[in-house]
Parts: sequence; structure tokens; C-alpha cells
Amino acid sequence: MKTPSLAVSILTLTGAFTLTSCGIGFDEPTQPELGLRVKIAISVDGLQFRDADGDGQLAAYEDWRLPAAERAADLAGRMTTAEKVGTLMHSTMPGLGGQLGRAESYDLEQLGELTLDRHVTSFITRLTLAPAELAEQNNAAQELAASGRLGIPLTISTDPRNHFSYVLGAAEAGSGTTQWPELLGFAALRDPDLVREFGQIARREYRALGIHMALSPQLDLLTEPRWPRGSGTFGSQAQLSSELGGAYVESFQGSADGLQPDGVMTVVKHWVGYGAQPEGFEAHNYYGRFAEPGDHLDQHIAAFEGAIEARSAGIMPAYPILRDAEVDGETLEAVGPGFNEQLLEGLLRGELGYQGIILSDWAITRDCNERCMNPTDVEPQRPQDIATPWGVEDLTVRERYVKGLQAGIDQFGGTDDVEPLLAAIEAGEIDTARLDQSVIRVLTAKFELGLFENPYVDPAATAEAIGRADDVAMADRVQREAQVLLRNEGDALPFAAGTKVWLHGMTPEAATAAGLQVVDDVSDADFAIVRADTPSELLHPNHFFGSRYKEGRLNFELGDPAYDALDEASAADVPTILAIFLDRPAVLTDVLPITDVILANFGASDAAVLDVILGRATARGRLPFELPRSMEAVRAQDPAAPDDSANPLYPFGAGI
Repeated sequence: MKTPSLAVSILTLTGAFTLTSCGIGFDEPTQPELGLRVKIAISVDGLQFRDADGDGQLAAYEDWRLPAAERAADLAGRMTTAEKVGTLMHSTMPGLGGQLGRAESYDLEQLGELTLDRHVTSFITRLTLAPAELAEQNNAAQELAASGRLGIPLTISTDPRNHFSYVLGAAEAGSGTTQWPELLGFAALRDPDLVREFGQIARREYRALGIHMALSPQLDLLTEPRWPRGSGTFGSQAQLSSELGGAYVESFQGSADGLQPDGVMTVVKHWVGYGAQPEGFEAHNYYGRFAEPGDHLDQHIAAFEGAIEARSAGIMPAYPILRDAEVDGETLEAVGPGFNEQLLEGLLRGELGYQGIILSDWAITRDCNERCMNPTDVEPQRPQDIATPWGVEDLTVRERYVKGLQAGIDQFGGTDDVEPLLAAIEAGEIDTARLDQSVIRVLTAKFELGLFENPYVDPAATAEAIGRADDVAMADRVQREAQVLLRNEGDALPFAAGTKVWLHGMTPEAATAAGLQVVDDVSDADFAIVRADTPSELLHPNHFFGSRYKEGRLNFELGDPAYDALDEASAADVPTILAIFLDRPAVLTDVLPITDVILANFGASDAAVLDVILGRATARGRLPFELPRSMEAVRAQDPAAPDDSANPLYPFGAGI
């Protein structure tokens, strides 16, 4: 309710209202900085408040002295049904002329339609501009949102930006932010304090850019070695994933006690069992829509314990249907976790006591058309054909919204299709109290982050906050130390600067900068370096994500460029190094006879790899998963069980 007994006078010189309150007492409030680009301030008891709704009176939701939950409840009570429905959408920030939001700038005209007409106030950004430019773009978006009826600020989210992997629609490329190994690299070092240091730096960088939500960390267990999303995890073991996941949440959010005003919301993903995908086929795709956690579901659940204890502000359900799985002795309904009440309201909220936002993964309410299910060379799957309504394909979009909310979803990711949900609510298919519950959860986080006071950032200050010399030095050090030395025959390492090197998969400029002489003929070299990723196959080229994620075999074969390069160097009797990015657990048995050194990494620059090779840095990592001995062993293992292949070539924890 509005405070009724306030006398208002307009100060024309300052652009602020001055009001005299009716004696409400507060304990020494600290005036926050207000962002007033669109709406002006009102003054009460000598304190300033942003007049978000522009009516010149202090509403409870505008009063930063009140608890976030109380402000959220007040605001929800002022919202129309349409405004509430928009709050339950988490869309993609539209890019001007781009694909899936990738562009050089936001499309503010389209954003205005989404924010002011459809009332959507949560968006993922996929811009990868220079820091100051991205900050300016986010400010422009916030300025537009501030002009709305209630002045509700945007929550801007992102996929991880501080690592090496990039997949359109699943992981972002940073621009100016510090660059660290994938989360597997942190698992290789097994140091929660290091994860906290990384999180504190990344938190500062995100907030300087105007980003408030991290769609991370990924706490799925990498139990099926062919699964392509393993690089974003902390590996195969639940206890390690839980410990490092808790440290990640704590550092990003600013406290072990939940989200702080200078924090970044974490959305822990993917609840639950996502890594247990037969053949490693990815659940973004119709052909990968099942997971089989079997008797190991409890371990996949345990991986989330640390993050839940640290009060992660968000959790994202997984995509795949958990086939033949049970919880508390009851068989799970054969629907994706975003529609599964047993996994959300029952297990997550009921048994584990989770109180935060449950944000669905992207596109679970959309229809999977023929190009989604069975794309061809002539009609491949396009971005507009992406949909993941696994297990509820026969329901309408409206029915999917209802089922998702009843299961426990608070926000629907990757959509701004408000009309079906609005129609369902107006028809009484969703209880108003249930709707308000989700709206209040979403709004509470905005208040906790201080966005109602000031959603803007200072583009001029981004250079100070992002890519600091000390931060870059630390990230570079971790790139080096997180590598794993698996093989060093005859103590071949380190090699000396000034010697001759033959390269494959590494830039000559990096080797020259390191003091090496690059030769074109391997027979002239003192040693050879072959950089490579884990082998893969392109099995589903017509599926949007099938063409982007790695699938298939993990072993090197004759005809693979990296294998042939290793063979050529070995035949010339030159000491040969395989520097491999273990984006998936490789089968290295066939390259042992043609390598002297195997140096694994989880995201490292050429310079970082060379520093270890030349003895300027020490690889301290240990494998965060086992490396199977053969593809036969891979095919025979249980996709849900950690590190269970027969007689692995390198076990979990291996490293010299």
C-alpha cells in the first residue's frame, strides 16, 4: 500500500521530491547510490528513494530500508496478471540482426516490445563486446526497462564467460574478462579456496559489465565419457563436485549465507542426472532425450549438496527424461525434470529444503517440429526449430506451462511466449497464490541485488574492474598448474629455450615468443609438439547442437591429423609431446608408442603449455576422471557410474 500521510514538494533544481514521513523508525539506514536516468528520487526523513512507479509517493517496494522479501510481496500485489506472467519468462536479449542474440548491439526496439508490452524483465545476454561497450549496451537496456509502469529493472544473465569453450546457445566467449581453465581444471587442482578466488574475480567482472546472474556452475557428473558437456563440470566424483560447487556459489554470490548486494546469482545446473546419457548423446537433441542414472542417481544428487547448502539463488533442471529411475522407491514420471514434480517439489524443495528460484532450461515449452526431430541435409534444424519438450510432446504449449508450474518451475528459460500462460491463468488453470509465489521469488532476487536502487554500471570503470594485471596473472598461473603430466618417458621434460621445435596445432608465434626456433622439417627438430583435442566424430550434422557438440569415439586413429603428426614425428626419431585438451576423456592407448610426453590440459593457452614444457611452470593437476583403455571398455561401462571402465589406462587422480 502507498504511505498515505506524506506531504510532497518538488525541488526543481535537484529533480527530487522531498517528503515528510509519519515517524516510521529505522536503525541508522545507509543511503545507497541511486540510478536516476529515467525516474527521479523522492526524499523521506532526509533519505533518497528511487520513485520507480513515478507517482511521487514512497511505496513499500521502493523503500530500500525494508527486507527484500517484503518489498517483493508489495510489488507483486501491485502487478497486473500480464506483468506477473512476463516476470515468469527468461528470454534472450535480442541482438540487432544477429542469431540467438549474437550481434554487435541490442535491438532496443524489439527489447522495448518484450519489456514494456510483454513485461519480460529477465534476459540472457550473448553479446561479446569490449567491456565498456557491453556495459553501455546493458545500461541502455536498463534505461528502457526503467521507463515501464512499475520501473522493474532487468536481471541480465550469461552462460560462462571466463573459460575456453564456446558453443552458441550453451557457453559464451569472453571479451576482456580473465580466462581460466574450464571447471575441470579446478577439479584437477582440488582446491576450494582457488575456486573462491576465481569466483570473487569473476563476480566483480560480471557486475562491472552489468550482468547479475551466472547460469553456472554445472554440477552434472561426468560419468559417461562420450558426453560432450563434461568440460563444464567438476568431473566424475560427487564429493569433489559438491565441495567445489559450494565454493563457487559462495564466491559468486558474495557469501556462504546467500546472495549479497554486490553478488552474482548462481543458477546451479542441471538437476539432475544429466551426465548419465547413453552413448553420450546430448539432450538438447531429440535423439538424446533420455538419461539412465539407474542405481547411481543418489551420487548425481549428492553432487549438488554443497551448492544447496551455500544457498544458490537458482537451480536449473536438466533436459533428459530419467529412464527407469526411482526416487524414494517410486518410479519417476517419464518427463523431463522441468516437468517432474517428484524431482522438483518433492525431492528438491520438500526433502532438501531448497528455497530459491527454479529456472527451466531453454525451450522446454516449445513444439519440437519435424526439423527438430528428424532434420535432413535439405532441411537441417535451424535456431527457430530448437525445442526440448521431452516427455510432454503431446501437450499444448499452454498445458506445458501449467504442468511446469505445478511441478515447481518459477521461470521458463528461452521463451517470451506469454499468451498461452496468460490464457491458462485467466481460465483458472493456475492458482493465483502459486503464480504469486514464483513472482515473489524472482523479484526478491532483484531486490537483494540492489537493482531497484541502481541497475546501471559505469562503463569508464570497467577497465579497472575487468582484466586487472594481478587477476590475469592468477588466471595464467592456474592455466599452467591445472595441467596434468601423464607421461614423461626418459624424463624428456623440460626442454630448453633456444632449441628447435616442430609444431602441429600450435601457433609458431607462441613458440617463437617462448624462445624456441620453429622448423618446417621435423627431421631438423630437437623435439615436436602436437596440440589436439580429444578425438570425436560428427554423427548428427543436421541437428543444431549435434553439429556443434562432439560425439562418438574418443580414440586416435590413423588418418586423424593429430595422430598422423605424432606418427610422423615419432618416425623421425624426435622426442614427441602430445599436449591434449581433455574436453572429453580420451582413449590414449594407441598413441603411447608414438609419444614421449603426454601433457593434458582443461583449457590453456599455447604460452601456458609451453611454459610447462620448458620448465618455467609446473603441472600440478590430477585427472578429475579416469581415461579408459579402449573404446570397447567405454561401450561396456555404465553411463551413470563414475570411473567404472574395465582396467582404465589412467585412473581418477593420475598425474606425475
